[in-house]
Amino acid sequence: MEISTLTAYHCLAFVWYFFVIYSITCLRTEERPSEVFLYGGQWKYLTVLNLVLQAVFYGVSFLADVLRLIKKLRCAKCIISSRDLLFSVLAFPVSTFVSISFWTLYTYNRELVYPKRLDGVIPLWLNHAMHTAILPVALLEILATPHRYPAKKKGLILLGCAAFLYISWVLWIHFVTGEWVYPLFASFSPAGLGAFFIGNFAIIVCFYNFGEFLNRMIWGDSIVILDYKQKSK
Repeated sequence: MEISTLTAYHCLAFVWYFFVIYSITCLRTEERPSEVFLYGGQWKYLTVLNLVLQAVFYGVSFLADVLRLIKKLRCAKCIISSRDLLFSVLAFPVSTFVSISFWTLYTYNRELVYPKRLDGVIPLWLNHAMHTAILPVALLEILATPHRYPAKKKGLILLGCAAFLYISWVLWIHFVTGEWVYPLFASFSPAGLGAFFIGNFAIIVCFYNFGEFLNRMIWGDSIVILDYKQKSK
């Protein structure tokens, strides 16, 4: 994709995610069920945190594109490295996990993740913006430009740290409020919940590997050329 087209795409994606986040913050509190959005607000939900993550990623990507357009290549190189790390470790695997896990559980029993009472709080388009559109946008990013993945060990350690931080946040909220972020968690014993967390981390690792596979399959030769040029310099 031409750099000018890529810049426009990343700008639009950033504006889109910023608009979605703004729409969430503007939900009318008087229509919220009393037991929803209490301690931690929306910021305890992986869906919302993922939207912030995507906005940050596309903002960084847009900045990298602008720097390339104005020929600030030294600065662009640093920003591109951050962009690639952010996409490979978090932006792609998390968005894929959020979309697939949400709709899988929603189909099985929506009350476990998205109670029907939320239909009167969150518009249908916003639900799809949060849980459906994120996946094709992430796939489009892989098609739009190559990303250099870190060494597998480094990538998985960073992904594991991010997962640990979110799980710690969920457990802290339960400790403070006595309530689970997701009703599904209440059906598990402590051992079962631990196994559930480990199983979900294994799934997100699979999505990490899947993103790396797609990136290599589509851009493999281009990535090798970029790496060779950097080494030769």
